[in-house]
Amino acid sequence: MCEIHSYSDEVTEAVGRELGKLLGPGDFVSLIGNLGAGKTTLVRGIASGLAVMDTVSSPSFLIIQEYRGRYPVFHGDFYRLGSYQELEDIGWDEYFRREGIILVEWGNLIPEAIPEDYLEVEIQQPGSVTERLLKFIPYGKHYRSVVEELARKCESWG
Repeated sequence: MCEIHSYSDEVTEAVGRELGKLLGPGDFVSLIGNLGAGKTTLVRGIASGLAVMDTVSSPSFLIIQEYRGRYPVFHGDFYRLGSYQELEDIGWDEYFRREGIILVEWGNLIPEAIPEDYLEVEIQQPGSVTERLLKFIPYGKHYRSVVEELARKCESWG
């Protein structure tokens, strides 16, 4: 696990940008945290690190938004979903076959949708409105190496 303290949206995005540079096809990131914790801010940074040029916004009402970057980026939000069946109805399994990167906000709400190996990012707000504690929790060897590399790149931020 790696913890990084951020004191502004700009730093949160910069950490996300560094993470994005480390991700590749088939990677899965689940972001958890309270409403307004900064999940979409971090996703904006990840997308930037993946060379996405479009404006990234929360997919709350769309469930999944797609972006083009170095690889396809699928940005999901499980907050308004009631069951795994709703994901199946939109072709959830197809996203895994498209060799993109899947970023899911509120992934903890539908755990059966999360693969065995993935990266969990827990975002906490320990103090001021812009202060964040970003916890990167790897599940699987690949994600352990991603988190180790991210920790090296972001040493001065943690």
